[in-house]
Amino acid sequence: MGDTQDWTAAPGAAERARSVLSVAWSCAVTADGVREEYAGAHTVTEDGRVRLTVPDDSGLLAAALCAPRQEPSALLEFADVAPVPVRHRIRARLWLSGWLAPSDGDLLFRPTRVVLREASGPVVADLDEFAAARPDPLAGAESRLLTHLADAHPDAVERLTRLVRPESLHAATRVAPLAVDRHGLTLRIERTRAHGDVRLPFHAPADDVPQLTERMHALLAQAAAASCPRALQRQRADGDG
Repeated sequence: MGDTQDWTAAPGAAERARSVLSVAWSCAVTADGVREEYAGAHTVTEDGRVRLTVPDDSGLLAAALCAPRQEPSALLEFADVAPVPVRHRIRARLWLSGWLAPSDGDLLFRPTRVVLREASGPVVADLDEFAAARPDPLAGAESRLLTHLADAHPDAVERLTRLVRPESLHAATRVAPLAVDRHGLTLRIERTRAHGDVRLPFHAPADDVPQLTERMHALLAQAAAASCPRALQRQRADGDG
């Protein structure tokens, strides 16, 4: 890991955390010695609190009802998984520490600490920024968009490698789209025993899918004007042989 590429704006930690939280399907919850895992059981309020719908016999619900002030401390864990099959598909992990409280038959979680861990390492998100942040506008469509790009347009992915520095493509065996947000596209470059990620920035943020389509066309136009990386030229020559 550790490939680098010059890039401009990228989502901050608070926005990334809210994006992970908005699209994660499952979570693990630990409170008062009880650990339970749920799928499709959480929603997120506008200010970043998490509402959990748990069964009546949940140990978490019992912990919340029996705890002093009915607010046991809790830890929520989420994983951000790449929609395209790549090596090491977990792109980020999100940990929320805070308090659980009964609320209209559900459990309402109020975060007091937000930690996001990505390939570059862990970062603590500011709570006020987390509460005010909104998920990336493309987060809900990202899985469909990346899967379509990888499955239906592998030629476009290959063309985009012309925008990657040749040294980052050295010994590459496969390149796949890893992530997309309003600021840019990230490619995963896989090698026999390692991998690295390279970010291709858009010329301007994309706030919806039509704008993303225009930004992708602009990247492809840039790539069409660039020369084919020598590393890939050598790979093709070796493959033809």
